[in-house]
Amino acid sequence: MAKSFKDLSEREILALAIALEEEDGRIYGDFADGLREMYPASARIFEEMQGEESEHRASLIDTYRRRFGEHIPLIRRHDVKGFVQRRPVWLVRPLGINVVRRQAEIMELETRRFYERAIQQVSDASIRKLLGDLADVERRHYAAAALLEEKHLNVEAREKEEAAHRRLFLLQIVQPGLAGLMDGSVSTLAPLFAAAFATKNTWDAFLVGLAASVGAGISMGFAEALSDDGSLTGRGHPWLRGLVCGLMTTAGGIGHTLPYLVPDFKVATAIAIAVVTAELITISYIRHRYMDTPFLSAAFQVVVGGVLVFLAGIFIGNS
Repeated sequence: MAKSFKDLSEREILALAIALEEEDGRIYGDFADGLREMYPASARIFEEMQGEESEHRASLIDTYRRRFGEHIPLIRRHDVKGFVQRRPVWLVRPLGINVVRRQAEIMELETRRFYERAIQQVSDASIRKLLGDLADVERRHYAAAALLEEKHLNVEAREKEEAAHRRLFLLQIVQPGLAGLMDGSVSTLAPLFAAAFATKNTWDAFLVGLAASVGAGISMGFAEALSDDGSLTGRGHPWLRGLVCGLMTTAGGIGHTLPYLVPDFKVATAIAIAVVTAELITISYIRHRYMDTPFLSAAFQVVVGGVLVFLAGIFIGNS
């Protein structure tokens, strides 16, 4: 069972501080290792932060030995109540630079609060001084991190890292999302409008469109997730890509399905056609914005495919 922080002895507080500094140092090392390929300048920042945590740990161990001897009990964060459960973002490859920096800020804030609270429970003057010094270091760490960024992240390095970040965003979010949106918007047109023109019943058309959208979303989501694990391609976690792709596929089909909740068939169909037009324009813009495809070329490719599928659905529905 986890122990309450207020019940820890001075010996246990020092032992816990040593474990925390070691854990933070190793996490910063993992950050540096995960960022080195795509963000080398930021990786050097975390290498220096890892070195600082190592120095803190050494100071704590020296103080512990002078006060309590050689044996340091193993007390970890999950053995004590009150610590926030950390998500193991450092195990994800490739690492997202913004996620890493936010995680580092949270770690430094939590460690600072630990030292500030620990001082209140310690009476030994030398230990109080050390904990106070470390709290000051953590308090100044934001400024130190900024100095490290100025040292390592010059204009050229920042431009390279921004370009790398943009590539990862394209690979992990935009590409699977765009593939899903295109599939959902186009592939569901035929069954939806075939059902609409065959039955002239808006509710039946809505059910067919809903089934086609959800089914396509599930299919595309699993297909994307199982396509590769991202370890070689750098496309990120497969289930995240699958989720993005599946949701966007469903959204692409639902958009022009919802108008058939309108009871009047002609009004519902007119609204659905307007929605389809907006969807195709949106897809063309996304391809132009993120895939560097000329807008007219993107629009031609998307619109031609959409119109052909749309006409196929109407033809089949009227046959």
